[in-house]
Amino acid sequence: MADITYGRTARVAEIVLEAEPIVRLGFFVAILAAVGIWEALAPRRKRSLTRLKRWPSNLGIAALNTLVLRIVFPTAAIGVALLGKEHGWGLLNVFALPEWMAVLIAVVVLDFAIYLQHVLFHAVPSLWRLHRMHHADLDFDVTTGVRFHPIEIVLSMGIKLMVIAALGAPALAVLIFEVLLNATSLFNHGNVRLPLSFDRVLRWLVVTPDMHRVHHSWYPNETNSNFGFNLPWWDRLLGTYKDQPQDGHEGMTIGINLFRESAWERLDRMLIQPFVGPANSYPINARESAGEPSKKDTEEQN
Repeated sequence: MADITYGRTARVAEIVLEAEPIVRLGFFVAILAAVGIWEALAPRRKRSLTRLKRWPSNLGIAALNTLVLRIVFPTAAIGVALLGKEHGWGLLNVFALPEWMAVLIAVVVLDFAIYLQHVLFHAVPSLWRLHRMHHADLDFDVTTGVRFHPIEIVLSMGIKLMVIAALGAPALAVLIFEVLLNATSLFNHGNVRLPLSFDRVLRWLVVTPDMHRVHHSWYPNETNSNFGFNLPWWDRLLGTYKDQPQDGHEGMTIGINLFRESAWERLDRMLIQPFVGPANSYPINARESAGEPSKKDTEEQN
C-alpha cells in the first residue's frame, strides 16, 4: 500500500511539474492580451512613447528572464516545494493542517514575503540599482509589469525558494501564487481606466492600477510607497500606503530622474542601467528629500 501511495504521489508531482510552464504561459498570454485590449479601449493616461518603442524591449527582457530562470533554476519554485514535501521541510510540513488551510496560509505568507522583498530592493542602494530598471520605464502599462532586470529576477527567485523551503509551502500553493503574482502584476501595471468608486472598493481586495501607479511616480516619497503587487493590506498595515499621486494620475511624471532619454528604452541599454549613474536619490534610507529628485543626480545621457 505504501508503494502504491508513493507511486501516486510521485505521479502527481510529475504532472504538476509538467503542467506548470503551460499553466503559467497560458495565464500570462491571456492576461497580457486582455489588459492590452483594455488599454487600447479605455486608457487612463496618454502615452509618452509608442508601443513600438517600448514593447519589444519590455517583452524581450521578459523572454530573456524566463530563459535565464530555466537555466539557473531548472526545477523552479514548484520543484523545491515538492522536494520539501518529500523530505518534510518547513513549518507547514510539521503540523497536520488540512490541505486547503496549508495552501491558503502559504499563498498569504508568500505574498507578504514578496512585499518585504520589494521594500528591501528599494532600501539597499545596490539592490535599487537592479530594481530601478523597472522604474525607469517612461510609461506605465501592462508590459511594465514584466520589465525586470535578469539579475534581480535571479535574486528574487533565490529569496522565494528559501521562503518556500522554510515555510514548507505545498506545490499547489506555489503554483497558485506564481499565477496570481504574474496575473496581478500585469493587471496593476495596466494603463486602464476604472470607475473611481469601484477602484476605492477594489483596492481593499487587490492592488489596482491607480494604487500601484503612485509607486511609479518620480517623486521619491511616492516611489517608496504602495509596494504590494497582489494583496493590498501590507501597505496599509505597515504605513507604506499612499492613496493618490500629488500631481494626479494624468499629470504625474512616470519614471525616475535617470534614463529620461527614449534611447534608454532599447533592450541593450536597459541591461546596463544598473551599472550606470548614481543611486543615491531614491533608496529609502539614502534619498535627500521626499520632494522632487535632485537635479544634480541626473546623469548625462548623450
